[in-house]
Amino acid sequence: MRQLWHVETGRYAWSEVRDPVISEPEQALVRPLSVACCDLDVGVCAGRLPMPPGYAVGHEGVAEVVAVGEGVHSVRVGDMVIVPFQLSCGSCRECRRGVTGSCGSLPSMAMYGMGPIAGMDGGGFMADLVLVPFADAMLIPVPPGVDPVAIASLSDNIPDGWRAVGPFAHELAGLDKIDRRVLVVGRLSIGLYAAAFGVALGTHVDYVDTDPLRLSVAEKLGATVHDQPKPAKEWEPYPVTVNTSADPPLLAATLRATWPDGVCTDTGIYFQPGIEMALLRLYTRGVRFVTGRVNARPAIPQVLDLIAAGCDLSPVVDRVVAWNDAPSVWPMMTGKTVFTRS
Repeated sequence: MRQLWHVETGRYAWSEVRDPVISEPEQALVRPLSVACCDLDVGVCAGRLPMPPGYAVGHEGVAEVVAVGEGVHSVRVGDMVIVPFQLSCGSCRECRRGVTGSCGSLPSMAMYGMGPIAGMDGGGFMADLVLVPFADAMLIPVPPGVDPVAIASLSDNIPDGWRAVGPFAHELAGLDKIDRRVLVVGRLSIGLYAAAFGVALGTHVDYVDTDPLRLSVAEKLGATVHDQPKPAKEWEPYPVTVNTSADPPLLAATLRATWPDGVCTDTGIYFQPGIEMALLRLYTRGVRFVTGRVNARPAIPQVLDLIAAGCDLSPVVDRVVAWNDAPSVWPMMTGKTVFTRS
């Protein structure tokens, strides 16, 4: 079968590899249909993420089930499914408590499409076939009528945006209407998804970014946009803030904009040896700071509920590209790109 590889810096190519085969009863084989680039993939292409070449790419996508082991009961051949980017068994202690990104049955950071940093490399979604080791635990059927292109990032970036706002929906709903406010400092797609969910949950969302295209998308999603952060004293503090920029000064500004006993979620990955944080100030104001990898699998059904209620994520998709054009387009990506088979 064909699989798209990051061959060397700036170059991606199709490689012929052996077809995966089902060897255990709980496994399934899927055929990716719509595959999205992750914000990390864009970071690699732009040189912001120090990832060595030599691995199969793609870890966000919607696929068709083509074969199942005899122990698989939740999906059937022909079903269209979402495949979480993290491998998880669904039955260990960690999976049972919802932290599927740290599945206790598999090596730490077992996942698809990021071989150099994966504790267990599941291969890439830009392939003719992908093996799913725990099909009943991992695969989620796509509801009828949902556009697979719009939800191609449900494997990773969409849940990453949701976890910055969604878990605090009840908390926000309990506030006076004027205080139901969310600040999102954006970069690439995760901030846009967070803004979309804030709007879908009935809050006022202020979205900050420097990119005109993303600002336009955020407006389409219903957010109020700002092309630069205000001085801290000009922000009316927010109960929920989100920083997706991976920029330390912007993280500091976002924390300052979080109201006493509010919550700030940071989805960024920082490669610096250390980041200074005003811990005494955070302590005295009771600010809750959330960082760490998303646990994608348990978030996906909650996102689907919002989509069913009318949340439209399609404006975030920057470009739709034919599958066979992937080698030339992948290294040039700057926004949410989705590759589709005809």
